[in-house]
Amino acid sequence: MPPIQMKLIDLQPGDEGIICRIEDETSEFERIREMGLSDGTPIRVVKLAPLGDPIEVKVRGTYLSIRKSMAEKIYIRRKHHQHRKRYRRHRLF
Repeated sequence: MPPIQMKLIDLQPGDEGIICRIEDETSEFERIREMGLSDGTPIRVVKLAPLGDPIEVKVRGTYLSIRKSMAEKIYIRRKHHQHRKRYRRHRLF
């Protein structure tokens, strides 16, 4: 099954993905590309502001704040983690 593209705005804090395309090519997005956001770059949502604007992300070891309007135009493939088995401790008494 091919990975599903979704908008950066749809991710929750802690979610990770890989940028697959940026919809707009205005001067505003040219600046974003200069900060390290480009196709194929891993990205992680760190936190959301109380009203959802701006969004704090981590890209290439740097924390950036991105406006909601910009995040709606950045498409990513969600990064899936392998599920780890969690072992429970059993009480003896």
